[in-house]
Amino acid sequence: MTYTVEGTTGPWEIVVGLEVHAQVTSRAKLFSGAATDFGAEPNSQVSFVDAGFPGMLPVINRECVAQAVRTGLGLDAHINLVSRFDRKNYFYADLPQGYQISQLYHPIVGAGTIEIELDGETKRIGVTRLHLEQDAGKSLHDQDATRSYIDLNRSGVALMEIVSEPDMRSPEEAGAYLRKLRTILRYLGTCDGNMEEGSMRADVNVSVRKAGEPFRTRCEVKNVNSIRFVMHAVEVEARRQVEVWESGGAVDQETRLYDSARGITRSMRSKEDAHDYRYFPDPDLLPLVLDEAWVAELRTHLPELPDAKRARFVAQYGLSPYDAAVLVAEQATAVYFETVARGRDAKAAANYVMGDLFAALNRTGRTIEDSPVSAAALGEMLDLMADGTINGRIAKDVFEAMVETGDSPGAIVEARGLRQVTDTGAIDAAIEAVVSANLDKLEQFRAGKDKLFGFFVGQVMKAMAGKGNPALVNEALKKRLAEG
Repeated sequence: MTYTVEGTTGPWEIVVGLEVHAQVTSRAKLFSGAATDFGAEPNSQVSFVDAGFPGMLPVINRECVAQAVRTGLGLDAHINLVSRFDRKNYFYADLPQGYQISQLYHPIVGAGTIEIELDGETKRIGVTRLHLEQDAGKSLHDQDATRSYIDLNRSGVALMEIVSEPDMRSPEEAGAYLRKLRTILRYLGTCDGNMEEGSMRADVNVSVRKAGEPFRTRCEVKNVNSIRFVMHAVEVEARRQVEVWESGGAVDQETRLYDSARGITRSMRSKEDAHDYRYFPDPDLLPLVLDEAWVAELRTHLPELPDAKRARFVAQYGLSPYDAAVLVAEQATAVYFETVARGRDAKAAANYVMGDLFAALNRTGRTIEDSPVSAAALGEMLDLMADGTINGRIAKDVFEAMVETGDSPGAIVEARGLRQVTDTGAIDAAIEAVVSANLDKLEQFRAGKDKLFGFFVGQVMKAMAGKGNPALVNEALKKRLAEG
């Protein structure tokens, strides 16, 4: 889907590419043994290497390398068996070494793809590369009126920079790409995807052009930390560029910041070219050489990824592609659903998970990992419906009681007397009472007002406190209303 910005000279096409920085899931940093826990006291997780002490040598973290390879495999990307680390030189207070160890010329992962779907259409977005690099520290400007403080806890934390091709053409495509990438990383366990904690953030490259033109100058919007903000940043930056071009000006290649409070982007600095960083191979690190058998072993242990799981849910459980997509969006949700659906009516399981369960989680502010209703308990409730112990109306009440109390559905049914009534004598008695109280409606029904059947059903179920077996109620009611 192509999204255009309307200007005074007509429509402009948006061109978007994303550089996503994803923090590697690892207990230690990329080149040191310092911890990576979020929320620790400032400067409590800093080794001599991270602090840039003279003479300290980096030592590669094998698990960080494995996580990068797993991610590359999950993106169906080429794994480079030989890669190299470079020094990216710049000077800032939160970069104690005066350089960042990164991979410019020989990244660990090459080209791959991510498939997105919007409005029923599928599109493949190219991934240019994935490289490993160190994170910098953090400057704190709000601790003192005249001084800035430096927290080096993040210094040296392993990042994967995942660079896309400029294949996206709308804010919605950028959002769909970022959501899909986040889902893949979380399935793989290589990044937790928590954008609020800064473990995943995006640099957004935006340009505009007239249809059929080559690419025009792009601007990079730095460090956007939510999917919603990425989409809005694309929109507002594209509109800004259209106004510049149409006013007779030229867009300067520069780095900009997204101001979410004002809904604008603002200039940060002119964009440096690669040579401004004076890249050169890191003399303290040998080239990284991977064993092909080790890469193959990592591949055999990859989990089932979202696209494959979605296709299986459609084929195995008879779900619609939309329902399957909702259920596989988070791995925990997919596991929960499969636990409920196994050996049961899968569509009923899907409906309860996406309907009543999701509503309860939203209402209580909980996640599916700490759901008040376990998958086993929801499955037990569906079993009670299947064997006729309760009907669909009662099940709603049972589910709400499970949310409130945490009790099992069987215990709730017994304690509250919620068993479905299948006694035909009791059903007939309830029907007779309702018909006797509504003789005028009976005459209207017999005169051809068929819609009144639903009224009688509702009244009988109400009289039975929702416990009547719907099929038996319908059958007996049809028979009674047809009598002379």
